[in-house]
Amino acid sequence: MKVLPILSLLPRLPRLPGPRLSTALLGATVLELVVLTGHLAAYPFGLTPERAPQERRTPERPVPGLPTGPPTLPGSPAERPVVLLHGFIDNRSVFVLLRRALARHGRRHLASLNYSPLTRDLRTAAELLGRHVEEICARTGQREVDIVGHSLGGLIARYYVQRLGGDHRVRTLVTLGTPHGGTAVAPGAGLHPIVRQMRGGSPLIEELCLPAPGCRTRFVSFWSELDQVMVPVGTACVDHPDLDAVNVRVTGIGHLALPVHPAVAAAVREALESQEAREGTAPSTGTSSVA
Repeated sequence: MKVLPILSLLPRLPRLPGPRLSTALLGATVLELVVLTGHLAAYPFGLTPERAPQERRTPERPVPGLPTGPPTLPGSPAERPVVLLHGFIDNRSVFVLLRRALARHGRRHLASLNYSPLTRDLRTAAELLGRHVEEICARTGQREVDIVGHSLGGLIARYYVQRLGGDHRVRTLVTLGTPHGGTAVAPGAGLHPIVRQMRGGSPLIEELCLPAPGCRTRFVSFWSELDQVMVPVGTACVDHPDLDAVNVRVTGIGHLALPVHPAVAAAVREALESQEAREGTAPSTGTSSVA
């Protein structure tokens, strides 16, 4: 995998001093416990589905359906909807801080989706995501969306993009601690089918390794060297010859902190606002880092 310098799509953040791994891991573990405590308090507020806002249409926006004309304000990140998709046994409350950060920087259309923990097949969840994306495009009059997925949510979004034709709708897919290559750490893997699908070597993971020529979506995958859920940690990187992907290494935090850490939020925002043209460019895979 080619290593690239810090990319323009990411802010130049100061790097933290390099503590010994044991010290860094201890700090990350403490932070994970703090994040978990806060998330448990917020969890009940995210159980109900988000109410869709009533969008005010302008004459320039197409009517509901499948828009075929150019998007409103081409290239404007503020107009392109952002879909937030949570991880396993979680809900939309995990994105409260990230959603607030995106809204504060001008994102007008934000949708936090819930999917049922009773879903037994990731493919079914991906099909449901596709229906949600079509509804969001029809409601906002936009042809494309961006998606940010945490953990399993990123894998659902990738399947939609890569296997169900979602690359026609998704401009940028940002994943946070997503087991793109399958993870060896999957609690209860023998009990829940969708968790078994996240294991390395599962039929679904193998399906995502199949060729994907012409995939239009840009991938930005954030992975942490201290993520104890991703085993090995490199499984959270996108490694596919047909995909336009950048893998961003995050230092000093674990799995649960990825959706709430301010440095990650800033880097996610920059990734979504990037004006890189996709058409006419060859897929490229690189790495960068955030401290």
